[in-house]
Amino acid sequence: MTWQLRVTHRTGYRYATPATQSYNEARLTPRSDRRQTALATRIETTPATRAYRYTDYWGTVVTSFDLHAPHTEFTVLATSVVETADEAEPQRSASWKELHGETVVDHRTEYLTPTDYTPRDQELSKQARELRKGLDPADAVLAVCEWVNQQLKYQPGTTGVHSTATDSWRAREGVCQDFAHVTLVMLRAIGVPARYVSGYLHTKSDAKLGETVEGESHAWVDVWTGGWWAYDPTNGIPVGPRHVWVATGRDYADVAPLKGIFTGGGQSTLDVSVQLTRLA
Repeated sequence: MTWQLRVTHRTGYRYATPATQSYNEARLTPRSDRRQTALATRIETTPATRAYRYTDYWGTVVTSFDLHAPHTEFTVLATSVVETADEAEPQRSASWKELHGETVVDHRTEYLTPTDYTPRDQELSKQARELRKGLDPADAVLAVCEWVNQQLKYQPGTTGVHSTATDSWRAREGVCQDFAHVTLVMLRAIGVPARYVSGYLHTKSDAKLGETVEGESHAWVDVWTGGWWAYDPTNGIPVGPRHVWVATGRDYADVAPLKGIFTGGGQSTLDVSVQLTRLA
């Protein structure tokens, strides 16, 4: 099954006093990869800026722009049309011996190493080792994802953008970013290369053509067990045509949708809206 989706992502900033200049990076362009094709993409800013586009180390398209005129409001509007497809079945060609071998550890080391958001956690690592007993790597991934889905409560507001996997686990709740980070800690603890994916999720599986839903950025995991395949631990479902991929990396720090700095401006307020429409 394939879907064609239009994504409209608007981010607006307001400053208490005029900001004199700002520098920003946007990771808002959906990628073309094994299960998705970006048919059209565009990023606009108000006030208008000169934009530069490049692909970062992780393969994500980045649009950078800077503004050198006083402004009290700044808006970034990203629109795209993508064609998505079902995700492949879990890859099962790699054994535990191969995953723990020198070749895989060397080639996938960045997706096996702890980070600030996904630090080593003794309790989570122990649980992951218990879950993997008697299972092949792919089934162990599914067991970990299911366990995280059952153990954590989806609860906005209890964690923040800088919360680590350990913070989320102690709270036993969080949002999709936290579900993904906890899952990554556990998978890496048992030697499964795993990366963080940011994107969007159309929330209605039976959406009619032309139907628009309000959404927000979403996150899930991509794992290597002989080949890459993805799973959504927040919803406990395989990644499918309703998922729109944007960026991948070691954790949220590598894929933040919009980040930057500004001078002046005093206090600032942020307003974000995301709309997804099924076109076909």
